[in-house]
Amino acid sequence: MDHTEDTSFKGHCARVLSEEDREKLQKQDNRLVSSFQAQQLEKNAKKHWDLFYKRNETRFFKDRHWTTREFIELVGCAENKRTLLEVGCGVGNLIYPLVEEGMNFFVYACDLSPRAVDFVKSNVNYDESRMKAFQCDITTENIFAEISYSSVDIVTLIFVLSAIHPDKFTVTLSNIFKILKPGGILLLRDYGLYDMAQLRFKPGNKISENFYMRQDGTRSYFFSEEYLKELMLKTGFEIIENSYVQRKTINIKEEVDADRVFIQGKYRKPAVCS
Repeated sequence: MDHTEDTSFKGHCARVLSEEDREKLQKQDNRLVSSFQAQQLEKNAKKHWDLFYKRNETRFFKDRHWTTREFIELVGCAENKRTLLEVGCGVGNLIYPLVEEGMNFFVYACDLSPRAVDFVKSNVNYDESRMKAFQCDITTENIFAEISYSSVDIVTLIFVLSAIHPDKFTVTLSNIFKILKPGGILLLRDYGLYDMAQLRFKPGNKISENFYMRQDGTRSYFFSEEYLKELMLKTGFEIIENSYVQRKTINIKEEVDADRVFIQGKYRKPAVCS
């Protein structure tokens, strides 16, 4: 495989693991997803996400009103209209809050799931003069049939890279790099190493190091700071920010008190590319 992530309980994570946490991670290795099943998951990735949106429609994800707080680049006060690409747009939980806040972007929104794209287009705020939604696999060159090289100011990658097979991280980021204008910015948030969700996986769900299968057939990878930084530098990006974000999720009714670990970053395509 293309990645060499080390998960031997070293100091590169945001959390200090308890002995119970370590035991959970070790038990995950007792029964791994078979190589045949892993191949089928990759082959049917679009199908699984399409079924996800068939079941959940627009109800699953909350609108991401936090993005302009975390990423000032998305605030819609720029004098000149900019171009934004949202990779993995889902049903529009990022772009439509930006519309409400008066964004000054032309938005390209793509998703692997055709059904998700249909939900974006059926939203009352969908406006073809300001946005274009389309189905696309970002790990392929099909994206360039819709968007020209070096034509986008900002790309968002919010909880999307983790759903892609690790062997395709580099090609995904390379495609994004090619789409961005010189000086353009990639904004990312995703799952961090030893997030609560990673510790909850049972034996039989682990595909490979830090890569897991959910019950619905979708998948999730958990990133360390070092590994994500390595991927970005390898692809040609300059690192502006690259760090863990820790949150506490408390639900008294369901007696949930969980430590969330995300990873968040801003990465720039050099203004003058070599």
